[in-house]
Amino acid sequence: MIFPLHCKYVGSATDTPYGDRAYFLSRYLVRETAGGTEVLEVKTDPDEAGLMRSVLSARVLAAGDDVYRYPDHVNIHDRAFLILAAMRSGHRCTVFTGHDEQTTFVLDPDLSGFLRIHVYDITPPRPHLSATLRDLEETGLFGDLEVIFEHHVRDIREIGADVYPCRAAGFPRTLDADPLRPGDRVAGCLTGRDLVRECYGEGVTVENICPVEAVTAEPFIARCCRSERGGLGLRSGRLGVVVHWGASPRTIAEAVVDVVTAWRESDGEGSGR
Repeated sequence: MIFPLHCKYVGSATDTPYGDRAYFLSRYLVRETAGGTEVLEVKTDPDEAGLMRSVLSARVLAAGDDVYRYPDHVNIHDRAFLILAAMRSGHRCTVFTGHDEQTTFVLDPDLSGFLRIHVYDITPPRPHLSATLRDLEETGLFGDLEVIFEHHVRDIREIGADVYPCRAAGFPRTLDADPLRPGDRVAGCLTGRDLVRECYGEGVTVENICPVEAVTAEPFIARCCRSERGGLGLRSGRLGVVVHWGASPRTIAEAVVDVVTAWRESDGEGSGR
């Protein structure tokens, strides 16, 4: 796969007003020809000075039917999205235009080198961790990390419990508002279980819904309401990071950086497992 690390290395060429020269940062050129869009790899003279420098060599990477121009303007920093879009295009090379008219391309798209991070959360209410990561990903914040997120969001309604944790999720009976009845089956995390035992003793069945307890793959990021469980570490032998239930977007973003750094420093497999 060829996917320039930054749009500054990609130039757009429609004609040659400065002769056989290109901008000194250009490593690739995208140009329109009679046969369609063409993508070239170029090498400029490193011994020359100035903004425009002589092209020492040029190699066509893709042309004609191999090249597809993505129809919409995109966030060119969301690298995972661009690769996925290029894979869906069915062409060897997909050219993208940014919101500020920047140009980039993906040639022979391949996600195998991206690190897969497993995200563990629950719904309802809104799965805060999972949803925040999707929002941050769309901004391009994680583009240079070359990661993709695999979301494991458990719908706790499927448990069919009699009592759920809190009113925020819209359930008719919840631990924070209603007393338990004999025989009730409760959906709750470690905190909910502690509350039930403190108030009702050991005879109540509690279905564990904590995302941390659902972790089966690494590296991971999971949400938990217990602050003491937060941070980077091993959970059942798997490397990951736990963030608090109401963690801010900044804290979540920093947690992603932490787990990616730790995984790669430990020589973990590039695609996770």
